[in-house]
Amino acid sequence: MASNTLNTSSTLKCPHGATVNIISSNTKVLVDNAPAALATDQFLVSGCPFQIPIGVGTKPSPCMTVQWLMTDMRTTVNGTPTLSKASVGLCLTAEQIPQGPVMISQTQTKVSTE
Repeated sequence: MASNTLNTSSTLKCPHGATVNIISSNTKVLVDNAPAALATDQFLVSGCPFQIPIGVGTKPSPCMTVQWLMTDMRTTVNGTPTLSKASVGLCLTAEQIPQGPVMISQTQTKVSTE
C-alpha cells in the first residue's frame, strides 16, 4: 500500500497532543524541499502535558521521544529506512515507558512509498 513519505516538515504529535520535532541527519535526500525523515533520526516531543495520578497528587510523565516499530520496508537513504504515514512509532517517556502511538497528521504529498 502506497503511503506519503515523511520529511522534516511533516506534522507529528504524541498521544497527548504535544508536537514532535524531527531532527534529521539526512542531508542528501530532500522530499518536497525538506530532508526525508529516517528511522534513525531524533524525534523529540516538546510540551507533553501528561501526568500520572499518584496518591493525592500527580507526577509529570511527559512523552519525550519516539521509537519506530515499523518503517518503510523498501525505501532507504544510504541503507537507512525512511518513514511514511504508514510507519508505526511509539512515544516514550524519559524512563523509556511507552505512552502510546505517535499521530501523523500531515505529510508532503509529492512522494510516496510502496
